[in-house]
Amino acid sequence: MRPALRSRLGLFVLGLLLLPLTASAQPSEALQSPATFLGYELGEQFTPHHRVVDYVRHVAEHSPRVAHRQYGTSVEGRPLLLATVTAPDNHDRLETLRRDNRKRAGLVEGVPQAEPTAVVWLSYGVHGNESVSTEAALRTLYALGDPQNSRTGGWLGDAVVLLDPLLNPDGRERYVQWYKRMAGDQPNARPAAREHHEPWPSGRTNHYYFDLNRDWAWGTQPETRQRLDAYHRWMPHVHVDFHEMGVDEPYYFAPGAEPFHETLTEWQRDFQFTIGRNNADYFDENGWLYFTEEVFDLFYPGYGDTWPLFNGAIGMTYEQGGSGRAGRAIVTAEGDTLTLLDRLRRHHTTGLSTVEATADHHERVVRQFEDYYASAQETPPGEYRTYAVRRDAQGHRLAALTDHLDRQRIRYGYVTEPKRVRGRSYHSGETEQMRLQEGDLLVNAAQPKARLAKVLLEPKTTIVDSLTYDITAWGLPYAYGLEALALPESVAPDTRTAPASPAPLTGDTDAPYAYVTPWTSRADARFAAALLDEGLRLRFATESFTVDDRSFEPGALILTRAGNTSRTDRFDATVQRLAEAHEQSLHGASTGFTPQGPDFGSDNVGFVEAPHVAALSGPPTSASRAGEVWHFFDRQLDYPVTLLPADDFEASMLEDVDVLVLPSGGYGGWFTDARATALTDWVRQGGRLISMGTANEALTNRAPYALTHKTPGASDTTEDAPLTPYGAQTRKRLSGATPGSIHRVQLDDSHPLGFGVEPPYFTLKRNDDAFAYLDEGQTVGALEAPAPVSGFMGHEAQRTVDDTFLFGTQSIGDGQVTYFVDNPLFRGFWYNGQVLFANAVFFVGNG
Repeated sequence: MRPALRSRLGLFVLGLLLLPLTASAQPSEALQSPATFLGYELGEQFTPHHRVVDYVRHVAEHSPRVAHRQYGTSVEGRPLLLATVTAPDNHDRLETLRRDNRKRAGLVEGVPQAEPTAVVWLSYGVHGNESVSTEAALRTLYALGDPQNSRTGGWLGDAVVLLDPLLNPDGRERYVQWYKRMAGDQPNARPAAREHHEPWPSGRTNHYYFDLNRDWAWGTQPETRQRLDAYHRWMPHVHVDFHEMGVDEPYYFAPGAEPFHETLTEWQRDFQFTIGRNNADYFDENGWLYFTEEVFDLFYPGYGDTWPLFNGAIGMTYEQGGSGRAGRAIVTAEGDTLTLLDRLRRHHTTGLSTVEATADHHERVVRQFEDYYASAQETPPGEYRTYAVRRDAQGHRLAALTDHLDRQRIRYGYVTEPKRVRGRSYHSGETEQMRLQEGDLLVNAAQPKARLAKVLLEPKTTIVDSLTYDITAWGLPYAYGLEALALPESVAPDTRTAPASPAPLTGDTDAPYAYVTPWTSRADARFAAALLDEGLRLRFATESFTVDDRSFEPGALILTRAGNTSRTDRFDATVQRLAEAHEQSLHGASTGFTPQGPDFGSDNVGFVEAPHVAALSGPPTSASRAGEVWHFFDRQLDYPVTLLPADDFEASMLEDVDVLVLPSGGYGGWFTDARATALTDWVRQGGRLISMGTANEALTNRAPYALTHKTPGASDTTEDAPLTPYGAQTRKRLSGATPGSIHRVQLDDSHPLGFGVEPPYFTLKRNDDAFAYLDEGQTVGALEAPAPVSGFMGHEAQRTVDDTFLFGTQSIGDGQVTYFVDNPLFRGFWYNGQVLFANAVFFVGNG
């Protein structure tokens, strides 16, 4: 039940907290208001990051309610701060409160010692150009930290507030500095003014152009990983993620919209209503517009509202109209002028209102949080009690998966004694038996993170309402390309200790004829990148072969002594040093003669010399898609890539480039006849082009490129439908919707593009692009069946993509083109796709 509505006096008191405080109205000589410390009223301008840091530290130094710590550093080196705000008495026992909460979550053993104290985490600025959030954070920090503010002081006796003023400092600084250069002393509120038209890549994303509000479940970015560690130190009961939306929108706060993921509890939904009602009271009193239960659903696990929900908290998104377009003032469609101060006041209000509502119900909040984790261990949700994952031959993919589970604090163990189990196969979608072997992974659902484990590992998502804001499927065994079974029975791991790694060097360990290592994972591609960076020449098998009674599959890397001794006088030491650093196992081959398969000197063995890789960046590419390419090379592969300015592209830029990546984007106007000719000439002369996503549209039906749209057949057309009622049109559009679903792919793993990827491959499909199989070239991946194995795709979209091309290659002159219809690098977590992409970089055109 929600509390009784507060009196108008109470509303007025909170309203006083919203009034700007000036230098003449200081509550104490030591603690300064933001206006006094910064030299301007909040809302008059944007506060740069270094001054945000300065003010947080000032408040922590001068308020007995506030402490702070630096929990990390952004990619560009900016500090990530977390302020801890609570009553002074609570500060004296802060470690006890923190440990108690982890005990309630089952992350550490023991019984809580102190009385229940609610923990509220307020997150600001995950999208850098939604920049009012950080301004509101400073005002909220002052209101909570001011020792003369008895109202907030009363809340802080029952609550600890963790306030992160800026999750994405690199993106926000990119926006703030651009805005300052564009605007004059007074803001220009006309929407046409340049200060309302942020250029590529915008400040929304981090250094690598990744959306940090899609990364909570994957943790691919440094800022996210450090934040997850800080979050797990506390495990808050309530988490709010502050955002902005379009300038013509009012304000959104919880309760959230459907679809809800089925793991959400009734309590989590109910308390969203309690907090939402509290927010609404203040908005009603001030006459501010708002909406709830629309648009922002609670299904995809990578958000700052859903991920905390799957970790036992009351997770919520608060959205203020504005965003990067709003600047300091903008005229809306209704003719009103929306100012930075207007936006700040609303975020400040909901922040304090949330703390108030949580403190008022602190005992129940803590009790329900504890029950959430107790029930997870006693009666895990869903039909599956164990997730069994087969260890891959090298163990690299499984190690990457366990790193992922470790970031999420999901517990797992390993099999030491073979056993037979029966469950749903991820590969086939059918119930099958599997004999578990030593080293296979077991995730038992009876654990504190049972609900999060279900969300991330389940073979098929249950989506009741398909009107969703993001992708609808993400199962980690599909993403990592690992064979797995979801078991209805509980199977306990035999050990928590990871299996021993293969011997680092087998065969001839003295001065072998060649070193051989399998190619099965991104880790192998990273090892190859390190070898090439040392100036070593690589060969790779295009067929399976046997040497020294050991068998190797296509893609295996071969480092022959011949051809490398002139490159380095420490061939053996270099190879073995890099193998050890990359945890790679090598076989020292005593001979180049292979009883089965091509000998090492055969023309049927491919050759790799370090390619100069470039990628287009800037307009017209998608910033997020270009960022994924950049991040893949810079962080995941550790191999240099040259980012070419697409808007200033010249043919001369390709003179020493071996591989060019065209990230997804809108290339229509960019692809002039002159540029098309230059690009095609470069390919004919031996260049290797990788075209991704919507970049393919620019090559479609353009000679000499073989890519064409699939011609609709009779079954793909429909008769004119009767008039659709207006209220049903949204649902009708769903028939063609492709929010993001997982599909089984028919893969030709004998082709270099498919090396190291064991069929079946699963693609994450977010489009209904329908391309025909290549007449001139090789179709390496095609959609096996239109129905997704997990997630939602509209029935019309399924009909469109049935039996279509997904990825493949084409020879043009001495060069090669690789086409990817779906994104193999999606958000940096689709591991199996990264292997395909590495094949395109290193193998395609070299066989």
